[in-house]
Amino acid sequence: MTSPLQIGTQPLTQADVVAVVRHARPVVLGPDALAAMAASRAVVDTLAGDAHPHYGISTGFGALATTSIPPSRRTALQQSLIRSHAAGSGEPVEREVVRGLMLLRLATLARGRTGVRPATAALLAATLSAGITPVVPEYGSLGCSGDLAPLAAVALTLIGEGEVHDARGRRRPAADALAEAGLTPVTLAEKEGLALINGTDGMLGMLVLALHDLAGLLDAADLAAAMSVEALLGTDRVFAADLQRLRPQAGQAVSAARIAAALAGSPIVASHAGPEDTRVQDAYSLRCAPAVHGTARDTAGYAAAVADRELASSIDNPVVLPDGRVESNGNFHGAPIAAVLDFLAISVADVASICERRTDRMLDRTRSHGLPPFLAHEVGVDSGLMIAQYTQAGIVSELKRLAVPASVDSIPSSAMQEDHVSMGWHAARKLRRAVDGLRQVIAIEMLAAARALDLRAPLAAGPVTGAMREVIRTAVPGPGPDRHLAPEIEAVVALLASGAILAAGSPAAPGPVR
Repeated sequence: MTSPLQIGTQPLTQADVVAVVRHARPVVLGPDALAAMAASRAVVDTLAGDAHPHYGISTGFGALATTSIPPSRRTALQQSLIRSHAAGSGEPVEREVVRGLMLLRLATLARGRTGVRPATAALLAATLSAGITPVVPEYGSLGCSGDLAPLAAVALTLIGEGEVHDARGRRRPAADALAEAGLTPVTLAEKEGLALINGTDGMLGMLVLALHDLAGLLDAADLAAAMSVEALLGTDRVFAADLQRLRPQAGQAVSAARIAAALAGSPIVASHAGPEDTRVQDAYSLRCAPAVHGTARDTAGYAAAVADRELASSIDNPVVLPDGRVESNGNFHGAPIAAVLDFLAISVADVASICERRTDRMLDRTRSHGLPPFLAHEVGVDSGLMIAQYTQAGIVSELKRLAVPASVDSIPSSAMQEDHVSMGWHAARKLRRAVDGLRQVIAIEMLAAARALDLRAPLAAGPVTGAMREVIRTAVPGPGPDRHLAPEIEAVVALLASGAILAAGSPAAPGPVR
């Protein structure tokens, strides 16, 4: 059994997030977190008894911050806050997104800057570890003050209300699922309602998951480019380190080195490397692949730095400072995360676009240097991969639309108290769709390139590209009369998602070559 991840006062890593969110690693609060939460709770308890109003403790919220609430009504205030803010609409978001919400809110509570009671945080940890996933509708967050509606749906579970999916995936009342897991709903005390919902946890969780997925997909894009360069009788010289050093962009150097390594030892590349090849240079989609892929790598690197800083942040309003002050702030604004979510969506669209251009060249008899039209078996009778490229083109067009930034938009709310918002949740939602689209686009390029390499026989593919083609051939047959293509595309998508093609594409990975 996997050992629990101890949630303390130190930041989580992105790997921690993936382990808990996707691989169900349980969590437990560390002693430092329990001590920090107890200390800040003592401050809140003292202020709750003060005759002077304190925002979030003895007042209303948002535009109602000047309304003082008597002690006898503060429990009702917390319940009302959660119920009213759990106002989302639409289909439930994915389980991993909700688990990200839960984990990252727990991490902030554990740092002891929110004033929440240790027992409340412990219930959140136990709910997460039990595999109980609140039903969180897709729409409702403006990304400021944090992801209010999604987090309120999570908090609703802690008070025994709303609906959840249990560990077996059954949708049921939260109270029933908690009872079956041996957990008792909490009665929220002063400040705890705000502490549970005032965070950027939804958009941050989706950013971390996107970065994890993109790390593999950008590697896959490099390998797909190598297969296409080989299939199109392109040169590997443009990827040489001495040329790349003339433009010292870090991501470009990584992608160029990966493409060059994947083409190393290729008999196809060697077959046209002499002076008899009269072509001066390859098309941009081949020789400029490192520039485009590398830019996406650099963008992801910047986004990862922003994510790491946010993972180290204590997002709430107000916050309890180490010296005992309770101060309002604007740290819940999602702008830092929203901007990089949009930035990544732009790079995703650009990488997908250049992948599609390489695919189209392989299918065009006037540009493929000897391949049959559309890589068809019987030209005229068979359409080959013609419509697979249509699918690719349709996805790329959608990705361009998804690249339009959400973070430049804002719409005022809360009677103009919250008059500028980040739309970070929406930026994250469209990035998730974009990442999924990129995986499909790369899969189609690999499907086409594998067929093109087969059609270059008797010339042999290189050790790396050949090994990748062989992995694809475990799920998809080679060239032949037209077949139902949709299952073949999905099979390559699955091979990409599983990491099987990436493993074969490692220059050190052995694999059969024919």
